[in-house]
Amino acid sequence: MREAFGATFIGPEGYLNTASYGLPPTATVDALERVHRRWAAGTAVGSDFDADIATGRAAFADLAGVPVSSVTMGASVAALLGPVASALPDGARVLVPEGEFTSVSFPFAAHHGRDVTVTEAPLHRLPEAASEYDVVAVSTVQSADGARVDLTALRAATEGSDTIVILDATQQLGWLQLDLGWADVVVSSSYKWLLGPTGIAWGAYSDHLVDRLVPHHANRYAGGAPWDTTYGLPLRLTDDARRFDISPAWFPVVGSAASLAWISTLDIAEVTAHCRGLADRARTALGLPPGDSAIVSIPTEHAAARLQEAGVRASVRQGAARIAFALYNTEDDLDRVVRALHA
Repeated sequence: MREAFGATFIGPEGYLNTASYGLPPTATVDALERVHRRWAAGTAVGSDFDADIATGRAAFADLAGVPVSSVTMGASVAALLGPVASALPDGARVLVPEGEFTSVSFPFAAHHGRDVTVTEAPLHRLPEAASEYDVVAVSTVQSADGARVDLTALRAATEGSDTIVILDATQQLGWLQLDLGWADVVVSSSYKWLLGPTGIAWGAYSDHLVDRLVPHHANRYAGGAPWDTTYGLPLRLTDDARRFDISPAWFPVVGSAASLAWISTLDIAEVTAHCRGLADRARTALGLPPGDSAIVSIPTEHAAARLQEAGVRASVRQGAARIAFALYNTEDDLDRVVRALHA
């Protein structure tokens, strides 16, 4: 058991794999256990989850810096980007970074039959090339190595143009506050730095874009008052982004809402200082170049095996060991990494 920022966590010492999945606060675990018991007892009803959906939506809007009316609930980042990809005209040109997480690139690449093309470019060159494309889609913090796109340059390059800017904030939200509200689309999974379960993702579609999208998953929750839109035609959907909501996965949305509600009360600048402080000290101790991310990529030979032997939970991405310092990580976790790799 460990404590961080006023919450407790069950997770083990040496857990440095938040870039793969985050550990929930015990309050989130308790909320999930309660709802599972209600399910088992036959006392859970669908309306029980309406408050969780509203809580999660509002907390995501707060963290992402977007209007709550622009926020929709999906099952994954790829599912949230699907309607955007489908709305592109034949022959649209999409720009992504080299090695981008495929939940960002594949929804567009799947439309190759309509001559939609997806071009890769080095991350640092994205801003200078962006205005030449119909869409630029990028993770604000790269999954493989934690590299950050220059959002200021990207905004300056695309402002006033017709280029649609899509930001996947999955590896950012929860530890780093950035100005995202200017983008056309902002999406994030809930199960990494937002410390929720899989099965729920959140997204925001701008007013500039939303009327071009078709709500492919239209259902009674997309009507805004699900208990009034359960049966029969005509189609009746909300006027805001809730019309793109999926029918919620009850249990994941409970966990996501609980963690999001807690994270939204934190001073994210303090969380950033904590996470980056540990990551920066790790880079210095390991002789790695300076960085600006809570994710550290370690290309040292046999690094992953040594970390595993030392009880460090990490991952391997693009041939390098990847560690991630989250809000619940400590100096002890850092020391364990350094000892393992200096042995």
